[in-house]
Amino acid sequence: MSTLICDNRKAFFDYFIEDQYEAGITLMGWEIKAIRSGRASLKEAYVIVKNGELFLLGGHIPPLHSASTHVETDPHRTRKLLMKREEIDRVMGKVDRAGYTLIPLSLYYSGRWVKIKIGVAKGKKQHDKRESEKERQWNRDKQRIMKQR
Repeated sequence: MSTLICDNRKAFFDYFIEDQYEAGITLMGWEIKAIRSGRASLKEAYVIVKNGELFLLGGHIPPLHSASTHVETDPHRTRKLLMKREEIDRVMGKVDRAGYTLIPLSLYYSGRWVKIKIGVAKGKKQHDKRESEKERQWNRDKQRIMKQR
């Protein structure tokens, strides 16, 4: 059973998500306490591959001042993602194709561990975004019409 901490809603609007993978994330004690209090954001975060390893950049976890008084905190610290070697190789093979990138989709608890869901994504063009917005509006209108009957 998993409990959602935060998600990146903008990712589904800006990108076509082709595949999704689950990864562990290395965190410090003050980051865990901040996440447990509900203070985390993946809005402008992205994942890079460096030396055969995955890293999360731009994820924002603001420190709790009561929990991190003696530690030098950096809310935008680069965090290593933990996956099995064959999964990393599979992801790297997909990212090496032209136009693909890795985007964090959500941060959640899996048991007592904090996990991150990453997606192999391709950027949308402006007309694709407009099409998504039209489709979303049409679905809302359909629901409204069906509710009236």
